[in-house]
Amino acid sequence: MTGRVLVVDDDTAMCDMLSLGLGKRGIAVTTRTDATSAFELLDHDDFDVVVTDVNMRGLNGIELCERVVANRPDVAVVVITAFGSMDTAIAAIRAGAYDFITKPVELDTLRIAIDRAVRHRALTDEVRRLRRAVTDARGFDEMLGASPAMTAVRDLIARIAEVDASTLITGESGTGKELVARAIHKRSRRADGPFVAINCAAMPEHLLESELFGHTKGAFTDARTARTGLFVQASGGTLFLDEVGELPSALQPKLLRALQERKVRPVGADHEVGFDARIISATNADLEAAIEDRKFRDDLYYRLDVVHVHLPPLRARGGDVLQLAQHFVAKVAAQYGKHVTGISPGAAEKLVEYTWPGNVRELANSVERAVALTRFDAITVEDLPEKIRAYKPHHVVVVADSADELVPLAEVERRYILRVLEAHGGSRTLAAQTLGLDRKTLYRRLKSYGME
Repeated sequence: MTGRVLVVDDDTAMCDMLSLGLGKRGIAVTTRTDATSAFELLDHDDFDVVVTDVNMRGLNGIELCERVVANRPDVAVVVITAFGSMDTAIAAIRAGAYDFITKPVELDTLRIAIDRAVRHRALTDEVRRLRRAVTDARGFDEMLGASPAMTAVRDLIARIAEVDASTLITGESGTGKELVARAIHKRSRRADGPFVAINCAAMPEHLLESELFGHTKGAFTDARTARTGLFVQASGGTLFLDEVGELPSALQPKLLRALQERKVRPVGADHEVGFDARIISATNADLEAAIEDRKFRDDLYYRLDVVHVHLPPLRARGGDVLQLAQHFVAKVAAQYGKHVTGISPGAAEKLVEYTWPGNVRELANSVERAVALTRFDAITVEDLPEKIRAYKPHHVVVVADSADELVPLAEVERRYILRVLEAHGGSRTLAAQTLGLDRKTLYRRLKSYGME
């Protein structure tokens, strides 16, 4: 981290030493030899951190700290105290100091404290900015995020909403596929019509067919009355087929015919019924791989995938994590009637580091838990689930300082392929595109790793 630091000490030699030493470590340093002029400088100039000695003529370091905290709470204060002076250190913390350093000053130790303070300010500013962004966000419900990936998704939604082309939404579980489907519906000319959703993996084949196409009275056991299918119920609006990749093989040709003819035949009927609904489907499965495995019809896939919307996993959306988290804080706090207004910098850092295998759904659950448990106005690290608190970031390492840590080239390749696959949420098609391999080659590699 780098930053602008104001050093305050009435010892000119100490100011020069800190200015030179920190400057060599990439930190921009301004010095003042009394607290009063330092405080006046803060009125018209911006600094990330104030580093102040305690014992100075006139206004001392503790008093300066109190003034800075009261008037510039966005600027962190690091206090330098005499070695072993615990009472002074406690007084500094009570005055609002971010950290304290004991004499004699070790420049590397001070640099670490400044780095942490700069990061603390950056996270505090980011949380404040995202809180405003959540307040200002309109029109896309909970589809928040300023990442390039989400900006592209919102732009695509705006362009396709007014046309009735069949749309396939893909992405990992928990990324918000139904939210996107509803956003498309709300912006379409069918917004006043019904939005009808069904999970194709949630019921057995015969019941799913009846739900989709309807049935006549007596068509099967317990069919005591006729029932209109969801295709017809969605006329004038949108039919959302969630988990379409789990559609039973026997139903796939029937769905294909319905999409081609814009008509359905209720179970037990000898006539067809027309419908006028836009079809939006979603899946977290790799349908192109399913086609190669003969588990999904290619002609049906092309009917469903006229327009393709791919949702990125949360781990690929950078700062969107904090914006979404702040949104959920406000939403859950209002629901529970608790005065929780934000996220502490420490908790924000943990949220950004975590990889969110459950995506937005997991984030919402974690924030709800934290709001329910917290005793403060802001969520702290202790309020987060254990798996998030204990998470340690890990990366694929292909270089090492020691020869003992080096691995064969084949092992480097294996690790990288698996890392790319993980980044794409297990999608072999997307992983193959990133790796520059055809899918069959990737399948063979995965098979050799025991990952068919």
